[in-house]
Amino acid sequence: MSAVPKLRLTPQEYLALERKAAFKSEYYQGEIFAMAGASDPHNLISINLIRILSTHLLQRDCFVYSSDMRVKVSPLGKYTYPDVMVACGKRIFDDAEQDTLVNPVLIVEILSPSTENYDRGAKFDHYQYIKTLAEYILVAQDRRRVERFFRQPDGQWTYRAFKENDDVIKLESIGCELALHEIYFKVPELLHPE
Repeated sequence: MSAVPKLRLTPQEYLALERKAAFKSEYYQGEIFAMAGASDPHNLISINLIRILSTHLLQRDCFVYSSDMRVKVSPLGKYTYPDVMVACGKRIFDDAEQDTLVNPVLIVEILSPSTENYDRGAKFDHYQYIKTLAEYILVAQDRRRVERFFRQPDGQWTYRAFKENDDVIKLESIGCELALHEIYFKVPELLHPE
């Protein structure tokens, strides 16, 4: 018995399907990967981040996007949906539809048990191909912990973790700060720090 060959799509075929789909999917190397729904803490953290960043950047030439905006990792031909991202200055889109950004400066992923290894590993490796990306933020949803990766002029990434309720994360790429207690505002499971 012969195996059924996997269906491989071109980026154009993926985008045509994705733009009509009821659910979001990532695309990489001809394959489509369905995205799971988000938990209550995940949604609350995402909303908090979008609110905080939007307020800080209101009078600046920066744009904050939710997970409904796709990003393309151009050199790899990968399409994915970061939880939150920011673009500053001229926004560059993949095509005239303007639903796929190619030049974010900041990407935030909210970790879940099913995505944490991917977000820390292969996904971060892929994101590093985005030349404009200066900061990558990982936010835990099961405890107070935010991790910041910042690209240095030589291309190396520095790392720092934040765990205390009063910690403040300085986002150099967009010139603003995030307080841990604001990121986790109203997240029921994390109202009282350990």
